[in-house]
Amino acid sequence: MTTLPPPSVNQFPIDSVEKQVYGIVENLQEYLPIANDRNRLGFNLYKFVMGEGDEPKIMVKNAKVKIQGIEYDDLVKKLEDALKEVKKP
Repeated sequence: MTTLPPPSVNQFPIDSVEKQVYGIVENLQEYLPIANDRNRLGFNLYKFVMGEGDEPKIMVKNAKVKIQGIEYDDLVKKLEDALKEVKKP
């Protein structure tokens, strides 16, 4: 019995909103040690940027991410500052 190779993954273009938002969260990985938490937070940030989600102050609390090495308010401030640089289509 043989197994097939895994399917290839298409990356988002470098200038896409998705790539920018998920990049913000990946840059904070020292404060968010769990990869699944970063993915969940990235998705919530994307929804916020597209006008559908909560603001970061509410989002971080509702996402129930594990935070280490930084205070909650400081993390929210970093997210808000980084979101100001996201270029929407």
